[in-house]
Amino acid sequence: MIHNWKKNISFPLLVAALCMIAFISIALSISDNQIHRFDDTLIGWIQGLESPGMTQFMHLFTWIGSEMPVVFITIIAMIVLYIFLRHKRELLFLACVLAGSTLLNALLKLVFQRARPTINRIIEVSGYSFPSGHSMAAFSLYGGLAFLIWKHVPTVTGRVLMIVASAVFILTIGISRIYLGVHYPSDIVGGYFLSGCWLSTCIWFYRRHLERMSQLQSRRLA
Repeated sequence: MIHNWKKNISFPLLVAALCMIAFISIALSISDNQIHRFDDTLIGWIQGLESPGMTQFMHLFTWIGSEMPVVFITIIAMIVLYIFLRHKRELLFLACVLAGSTLLNALLKLVFQRARPTINRIIEVSGYSFPSGHSMAAFSLYGGLAFLIWKHVPTVTGRVLMIVASAVFILTIGISRIYLGVHYPSDIVGGYFLSGCWLSTCIWFYRRHLERMSQLQSRRLA
């Protein structure tokens, strides 16, 4: 019985469930206006770092997390996966992760319709605030790439550096949105948890697909 439980409830599904619980908790706190103290504290600390150099740095990372750079990086990654590595399944996996993340973000923005911050806004953007599209796109893209590249990195040091680089990009893109005054911290954290849920779910389906393909191939050879 324990073996069957471990087989059906894998680590990616457990992560997905925990991320969804965390996202729902944040969403409920926003709806009840209970999270303003968390938001105000982090906004005060991050925007307290304001300087001309820091503003340029945050502009760069918020641009990296915007639509065109994300599309460009995705296309380059897909070209590498398809032409050089011949990984068609990995290409489809990455496309599903990013497309699903984009659709979830658009849908939930309409559901919650949270207005953006209005204090100390350095740039002007339109649309609703929760969850953050930049944070979701960054987590889905760099998290998905880290998952796909992991098995191709032969050393532990290389894998650690890859994870650190992915985490730096994800976190800095999210922080840039708070610094520039267009998102609450809870928008960013909620976006991370929602993308974490979606990415983990996609990883589970992807691994299940590979297992089934392996079983079918074994039966054919038997």
